[in-house]
Amino acid sequence: MSFSAENKIHFDNDYMAGAHPEVMRRLVETNLDCSIGYGLDDYSKAARELIRQACDAPHALVQFLVGGTQTNATVIDALLRRHEGVLAAMTAHVNVHESGAIEHSGHKVLTLPSHQGKVALSDVEKHVTTFYQDDTYEHMVAPGMLYITQPTELGTLYSLSELEALSRFCHAHHIPLYLDGARLGYALASPAADFTLADIARLCDVFYIGGTKCGCMFGEAVVAPDPERLPHFFPLVKQHGALLAKGRLQGVQFATLFTDNLYVNIARQAVELALQLRNTFEELGYTVAVDSPTNQQFFTLPNAVVDALLEVATFEYWGPRGETESTVRFVTSWSTQPEEVHALQKALIEAV
Repeated sequence: MSFSAENKIHFDNDYMAGAHPEVMRRLVETNLDCSIGYGLDDYSKAARELIRQACDAPHALVQFLVGGTQTNATVIDALLRRHEGVLAAMTAHVNVHESGAIEHSGHKVLTLPSHQGKVALSDVEKHVTTFYQDDTYEHMVAPGMLYITQPTELGTLYSLSELEALSRFCHAHHIPLYLDGARLGYALASPAADFTLADIARLCDVFYIGGTKCGCMFGEAVVAPDPERLPHFFPLVKQHGALLAKGRLQGVQFATLFTDNLYVNIARQAVELALQLRNTFEELGYTVAVDSPTNQQFFTLPNAVVDALLEVATFEYWGPRGETESTVRFVTSWSTQPEEVHALQKALIEAV
């Protein structure tokens, strides 16, 4: 495999390719079908049932939205009262990489310390407790919900016990727990995962199953195990510009992903390849910047090595370039091929 400026291997993110071939096949097969819009079609109904079965949540509300930022903004707006904000890690996507979408909808992101991308129960407890101990709390933005991601922005995972502890606290204090699952397939496929999709449905008030980064051309599936958590959600989705008129396109995609466990199976190879790549970096003595067991891998490398790798691959700096070394991120996806990882490993060895 040879490379040029026009022919490089890509590890920038996990949504560079289009759709998984099986998803594309089904989209082509159903392309000329005529159906009612806005997700009221039979394909979307079938997809909802498959997702309910996978979540062991037979009565769940399942609503398809067009993208991750729209999904977060819509769900958070639906769960919060006008005077409330959302608790989240400082590194959370809603705080860092959504261009103020949450604030644009009238709510504030209340940041907590980030522990390798995760929030700690102790920090959540401290924030909520001290807020209501302040005599002037009614003049401040109230902590109305908790936002977490699985995996986190740094590729790390909440364990089942951590999820259970956060869920207990949130429910005891009547604070909805919302889980952003943009990369949920890679979390479920990780060898470090000790939780299931049914566990997430049991513990979270609302979560979403990411499609854009996990095999779909586009789209996310919001799940509320208790539909009463999201009353009148449909019109709110439309208000936020997150409702697709040709809704069957999302139904077809998610029905395909949730047939024969395709969603997790295609994510598993991505995680395996990412961990192979990590092993090579570690064997060569380079610093792992984040202990991630999923498809995102972060390394601190000498700038000379970064420049050498950029000759054959594209990837992202994680923060500004340093004077002598920099932290960079490599992301595999369902579309990443073993030979692409092998080529990067070869380039890394040659750069030593």
